[in-house]
Amino acid sequence: MAQTDSKVMVLGALAGMAGISLAVVWYQGLRSKRRGSWPGMYLNSYNERSAGLTMVDSPGLPRGQAEVLERLEALMQCVSELKDEMKALKNALPTLQDHVKEELRGRRGVEGGVGARRVSPLHRTTPTRRKRAASTGTGARAEGQSSEEAESEGGYMTALTDSEEEEPNDVGHSREEEPADQLSVLLEKIDTLRQGPDTDKRESLSTLLEQKEEFGQNSTFLWRLTRAYCDVHDISSSMEEKKSHAETGKKVGEEAVRLNPSCAESHQWYAIMCGIMAEYDTIQNKIKNGYIFKDHLDKAIELKPQDPMSYYLLGRWCYAVAQLSWIERKVATTLFGEPPSATVQDALKNFLKVEEIHPKYSKTNYVFLAKCYKDLGQKHEARKMYETACSMDTVSKEDEDAQKELESLSLSLGV
Repeated sequence: MAQTDSKVMVLGALAGMAGISLAVVWYQGLRSKRRGSWPGMYLNSYNERSAGLTMVDSPGLPRGQAEVLERLEALMQCVSELKDEMKALKNALPTLQDHVKEELRGRRGVEGGVGARRVSPLHRTTPTRRKRAASTGTGARAEGQSSEEAESEGGYMTALTDSEEEEPNDVGHSREEEPADQLSVLLEKIDTLRQGPDTDKRESLSTLLEQKEEFGQNSTFLWRLTRAYCDVHDISSSMEEKKSHAETGKKVGEEAVRLNPSCAESHQWYAIMCGIMAEYDTIQNKIKNGYIFKDHLDKAIELKPQDPMSYYLLGRWCYAVAQLSWIERKVATTLFGEPPSATVQDALKNFLKVEEIHPKYSKTNYVFLAKCYKDLGQKHEARKMYETACSMDTVSKEDEDAQKELESLSLSLGV
């Protein structure tokens, strides 16, 4: 429970206690006036003190008033105890939040039922007051007290019981939110590391692998793990390491899609890993992965139609299919009935869509725009795209690869 809510409860209780105190002051004034004319207590006929205090009617004092005074006597004792409790609660407020956190971390309930569950300080009552409330209620019913009065005297106990019963739901809700908060912090850290140098990208992968046991059933976590495998694949030097990261990343991406088929990023990064695996597979698997790549990329665009990265990847796929060799098309026809179909014009359409959604999205996008225009015989447009690409800074490894492509294009474009 928040500390602010606890203070509100204490202030409410103090207000109620103030009302009771007024009644006590009235009673004390009345008792001082009457004390000279009637005795307050007596021993019973057996010369023993009665189990309870018995009020004796004074001359002219109606019996109803005596019963009221008897109850006020018991109420005064309750008020005294309540004051002590309120003082203790007030002192406990500064550490209440820490106490609740400790309870949330330390216990998930006692096996065999909730009867032995710890109760927070705001929900505790003293045994003395519990007994007195019970005995007062019993006495009132014996003397013909109305049901309305009984409910009034027992109301404080009932309210506390209801609060205690509701507590496990609040605790459970907090426990459900805690892992989600931890995951959000983790993913924010991972996204930041990805913008850093190669060492940060490797740290990102290591951090995700350390947390996989806890968050491995969350698709948002898994597609980032797939992305991390892709990043480390790109910066790895040995072919064996590259292939290992590609294979593992593809498996993780497949699991992310299985867990949440409605996540566009899961489909997107799984498609990317399928495309990367084409570099290490046979022609048969290369073509098979090409079909998988296209299917999941189409799904990612369907789920998130304004993501420029998906159109860029689709443009790359169309351009690669348009460049398939005769033997590759023949194998695709043999294995799958018909080869994948796409043209340079299809590729150009997707690269232009990237520019429409996000102008100057990447250096590489302009490189492929220049390639498409060149292949279509539109050298003037090709040179414009080439010059725009050359004007952009080289920041990432992908930009470095794009710069190498530009050097090759300069000869064919005559610039």
